[in-house]
Amino acid sequence: MLSTVFRRYITTSRMVSQQATERVKVLINSKPIFIASKTYCPYCKATKSTIGEITKDAYILELDELDDGEEIQAALLELTGQRTVPNVFINGEHIGGNSDVQALKSSDKLIPKIKAAL
Repeated sequence: MLSTVFRRYITTSRMVSQQATERVKVLINSKPIFIASKTYCPYCKATKSTIGEITKDAYILELDELDDGEEIQAALLELTGQRTVPNVFINGEHIGGNSDVQALKSSDKLIPKIKAAL
């Protein structure tokens, strides 16, 4: 219990600028499919592949290629409670990570959700 509280305090104590938070909110609300990713992450690759089989219109932000990528990831943590990537949004709705995307695919809900967003 204490380690969870300590870990949460450490990971959320980073100051996130209002500019980073607003940038993330704009991306979530303006892009039908928004994926925060890292180029080397195997789970991100799986998510991008799965969604890429349905549409090429996903907006992908590769956090490890941005100077403010860590701050954007911290803003995503503040907004969603999820610290990992991929961090996926469809039509402004937070989907979650790769396991959530794959679960939607397995339940035949991913394609209709993506088509409705586009």
